[in-house]
Amino acid sequence: MPSNTMQELLELTVKERASDLHLSLGHPPVLRISGRLVPLIKKKVMTEELLRELATSLMTEEQVARLEKEKEIDFSFNMEDKARFRINVFYQRGSLSMALRLIPKKIQTLEELRLPPVLHKFATAHQGFVLITGPSSHGKSTTLAALVDEINHTRADHIITIEDPIEYVFEDDKSIIDQREVYQDTESFKKALRATFRQDPDVIMVGEMRDPETIATAITAAETGHLVLATLHTNSASQSIHRIVDSFPPEQQIQVRAQLSGSLLGVVSQRLVPSIRGGLVPAAEIMMSNPAVANLIRENKIHELPLVIETSAEVGMISLNRALANLVRSKTITLENALTYSLNPSELRTLSRN
Repeated sequence: MPSNTMQELLELTVKERASDLHLSLGHPPVLRISGRLVPLIKKKVMTEELLRELATSLMTEEQVARLEKEKEIDFSFNMEDKARFRINVFYQRGSLSMALRLIPKKIQTLEELRLPPVLHKFATAHQGFVLITGPSSHGKSTTLAALVDEINHTRADHIITIEDPIEYVFEDDKSIIDQREVYQDTESFKKALRATFRQDPDVIMVGEMRDPETIATAITAAETGHLVLATLHTNSASQSIHRIVDSFPPEQQIQVRAQLSGSLLGVVSQRLVPSIRGGLVPAAEIMMSNPAVANLIRENKIHELPLVIETSAEVGMISLNRALANLVRSKTITLENALTYSLNPSELRTLSRN
């Protein structure tokens, strides 16, 4: 059970609709609200003793032992069915710190997340590889959850998720959903992913692809009749393809590009941008696979993918700059905030004026 102080902080995080709670030595608790850090100056400044008390009140003895051995730990925590948190406890300069991410209890739909309708195509697919990418804390897990839950409500499939830790908890509807947590239900992403071939899945969700073996197994799963949904910490569709290919030795890269060109359904690279009206809104680059995309990947002309995205709006593709410019022109976000997230600010300025 969390200590009284920890319980108060968790409840306050939910009440203030913060995305994160940060606890660090020498600082009062800090909430992240609409992308901005807000110190709770009326609360106690964190001491080493208080940090350890707060952290251990949320952890099992096994988790405490793993923290001491590995110096950091990820886990999730349910707060009396009111909310769920993804928690990272780590050491910095010999002292504990904590970062707690609030996971909304309700899984939102793609419409509620204000994501482009073309993403529904991924939830109707029965085979292939879908990548949700972007920087940390920009909604990748939330988008994955929306896709998985749409499948859950529309198809009788067997869905297996592999996560570290489990974030959104799904309630079975038409589908059977087995959620596996690394360290609790399996030793690693790669071991769990290999085991799915014996578990008769239709859909596999990989919370994070951390190593070449996991990537290779995910691609093979997509080739062999499964729908695979996964995330990467990359900034664009082309960078995502580069990251996957470059994670393999040179002698394997031709084969990997061939596999990707045949199995990839699409890449979504998203950002959460502060809205003028408050809160955050998504801006997403979307690349859907078509013969031109497949050929460029197979022929190692990945640098030409942005041009295909820019010239394929009729099939739902859109560049990040164009998505940002649309939000600026609709007065949803400011140009200044858009420029912060753009990979090509000068082009964005031009698009925002047109």
